[in-house]
Amino acid sequence: MAFLSFNNVGINGVSACVPKNIRKNKDLEDLLGKDELNKVIKSIGIQEMRHVDKGVTPSDLCYEAALVLIEDLKIDKSDIDLVLFLSQNGDFKIPATSPSLQHRLGLPKTTACIDLTLACSGYVYALSTAYAYASQPTINKVLLLVGEAFSQIVSDKDKVNAPLYGDAGTATIISKGDFGESQFNLYSDGSGFEAVQIPAGGARCPSTSETVKLRDMEKGNSRTLHQLYMDGLDVFNFTLKVVPSSIKEALSKSNNNNETIDYFLFHQANKFMIDFFRKKLKIAENKVPISLDKFGNVSSATIPLTIVTRLKDKIENKKLLLSGFGAGLSWATAVLDTSLCKVSKLKEI
Repeated sequence: MAFLSFNNVGINGVSACVPKNIRKNKDLEDLLGKDELNKVIKSIGIQEMRHVDKGVTPSDLCYEAALVLIEDLKIDKSDIDLVLFLSQNGDFKIPATSPSLQHRLGLPKTTACIDLTLACSGYVYALSTAYAYASQPTINKVLLLVGEAFSQIVSDKDKVNAPLYGDAGTATIISKGDFGESQFNLYSDGSGFEAVQIPAGGARCPSTSETVKLRDMEKGNSRTLHQLYMDGLDVFNFTLKVVPSSIKEALSKSNNNNETIDYFLFHQANKFMIDFFRKKLKIAENKVPISLDKFGNVSSATIPLTIVTRLKDKIENKKLLLSGFGAGLSWATAVLDTSLCKVSKLKEI
């Protein structure tokens, strides 16, 4: 099992940026019908989300979040030795997006840049990568940028996905410091890779004139092969099976329990799922912040967005358990403290 432990490495700060455009789920009545829409909203708990303007990318949102964080933390840009950019919707097929962010942010050419791609478990996975690099003696600070704009890859005629996904970009600074021990548990099950998928556009199914055509799919949904498909039941059953046990394992390995953890930060998939985890694990409701009601499911960016929008003035000197899960299939947990963590005000563009 991929179990990682780090000492005296942690998060200095977190920021987030969202579009100003608000898309309300109540406006989807033509797609779902009034009765079905009310049932969906009650189950998923998502009232509204933010969607980018045409031409705005996840990297643009991350760039704005990074500017805020660098200013708030008074960071010398020469101290940033690595940029990690994680998204499922980078600027181009080639080149990677992280070098362009290094250039736009005015970071030195000595800055290493790496693109990562992973879905809803992505923030926890990428955070473990940032911790690994930051623990090296020659690395001062790591800038982790995690952002998604699923409005660009979800069909507005898809009854399953249209009510779920919003857009956001986040920035996290990781460095050495008096943080104590942090632990990560990382898992995957590729046998379920078809449960959440964009079928076309990769090497296995290249783009053609046929793949970009809107077509009728299952249960009255319509989308192209370049737009997101999700088997909601498969994903639901997978998460109910693996997430609670992974959290129990994380608590055991880190010698913690429900009382010693201040906040449990779940990937914001839907409210029904989060409530199920909370009740099954007997976690107090005030320890499980929810941001999906206002921002929807922002895939890999949901955990840092929740920190910024729900825990801005509550995070200092706390112990957190993070839990991400989704496409791949993959899931991950982390237990860490926020002794030196500053949370910036949410930016809107």
